[in-house]
Amino acid sequence: MKILVVDDEALARERLLRLLAELRPDAECREAAGGAEALRQVQRDNPDLVLLDIRMPGTDGIEVARALGAMDHPPAVIFCTAYDEYAMAALQHQAVAYLLKPVRPTDMEHALAVAGRVNRLQLAALEESRVSASAGRGRPTVSSHTHRGLETMPVDDIRCFLAEQKYVTALSPAGELMLSETLKDLEGEFGDRFLRVHRNALVGLAHITRLERDPREGWRVVLDGVDARPAVSRRHLADVKQRLLEG
Repeated sequence: MKILVVDDEALARERLLRLLAELRPDAECREAAGGAEALRQVQRDNPDLVLLDIRMPGTDGIEVARALGAMDHPPAVIFCTAYDEYAMAALQHQAVAYLLKPVRPTDMEHALAVAGRVNRLQLAALEESRVSASAGRGRPTVSSHTHRGLETMPVDDIRCFLAEQKYVTALSPAGELMLSETLKDLEGEFGDRFLRVHRNALVGLAHITRLERDPREGWRVVLDGVDARPAVSRRHLADVKQRLLEG
């Protein structure tokens, strides 16, 4: 069995490949970092199954699936999504095989068992979900699978997103939620509501109280409702001040 893992995040690909090695040790697994690269590999290697990230820069997963569907003998597809409510609704209603990030072994095993070829109606539903998401302000909540189950946090309540090592933490007055998404993805979706102040931080524009300057640590953002004071890098300082003046 040949399997192609497609995701623009290297760590996400590593996790999926590691999981496949455990569950399907005899499979020949390869990887692609984007949609265009994935299509080239499919033409060359003719995989039996493609694990396909939905949200990717350039050619996204839906466009890749559409191109695969036009082939005479398309591979089976398993979509991957990081708790995108719009995509999840379409996937669930159309009975498409999918995985929620971070992927658990039991979920992967189930998806491998039910994976099939995606038809035109399913692609149309996914396309509609993407249009709905881009036309609005992004999804109303972010979500993560924790030891307590699926937890969500309203985006309106989030004061900042902070990147630390492999994960991003969303902070609100009610607590914290660790996400598997990247700051880049979150900025792309919520860029009208959150401001990049540092390579490791996005802050909610509606919740900025003021900027304060620490003689030793430089400029920081004061946010209502949380103790966190995200640092403002020199690179972003001028843009941050300008956005606050405009607001």
